[in-house]
Amino acid sequence: MLKIDAHQHFWKYHPVKDAWITDDLKVIQRDLLPQDVAPILAENGIAGCVAVQADQSETENQFLLGLAAEHAFIMGIVGWVDFKAHNIAERLEYYSHIKMMKGFRHIIQAEPEPDFMLNPQFMQGISLLQGRNFSYDILIKPGHLPYATQFATAFPNQRFVLDHLAKPFIKDNKMEGWQQDIYALAACENVSCKISGMVTEADWANWKAEDFTPYLDVVFNAFGAKKVMFGSDWPVCNLAGGYKGVLSIVETYVAKLSQTEKELFWAGNAMAFYGL
Repeated sequence: MLKIDAHQHFWKYHPVKDAWITDDLKVIQRDLLPQDVAPILAENGIAGCVAVQADQSETENQFLLGLAAEHAFIMGIVGWVDFKAHNIAERLEYYSHIKMMKGFRHIIQAEPEPDFMLNPQFMQGISLLQGRNFSYDILIKPGHLPYATQFATAFPNQRFVLDHLAKPFIKDNKMEGWQQDIYALAACENVSCKISGMVTEADWANWKAEDFTPYLDVVFNAFGAKKVMFGSDWPVCNLAGGYKGVLSIVETYVAKLSQTEKELFWAGNAMAFYGL
């Protein structure tokens, strides 16, 4: 069965650019590049991946595009642009001619304003994506979910995907609020969800596969088989069990799905969403 990893990162570590990789994240406080993950993908039967921005600069786009040119298993790029910039239309037009650039992301979870994504200037930039067939990755935390529903509703024809289940409080076994808000967002037909980034929201050293089951139940029930896709969040997942750990959780969970649903989850949905 074809398997695609819809969410990976690469970086050449720099303490200023990558200030978010603090000393307590020593495992990933180094260069992490395609040659580091290639053997892991091969070993686990993963045919390719989508590389997602980790730095908010257009330099990052060029870096990721350069890696994709050298490594055939990188099937698409989710980059970054300043959606509030006066020249946003020009920048999107530029990237629309680069086949490997599939969509964009902004690190909304780090913005001081909880309703940042509803900023009129930001929304004006987002409104320009659809005409160029770009997708948008929503990176948020549970408190942002009600804003995300308003945001997605404002652009009914724009493809959105929620990264990391909106980072629920798995370590605290808390679902209240998050669960209701996930159902509300999933009701937007234009929003999909990546089954990714879960292990880093759990107890890094002591999580068990069953810790994730209630959250997976909610997401699969809310979004349905046609709107969920696998993502490892490598190398960030190395903080809490690594690639094999992430894979074991989802493989066990999706074993109960039909063959068609498995094919959609492992590759079909990501290929359709990103145009791979």
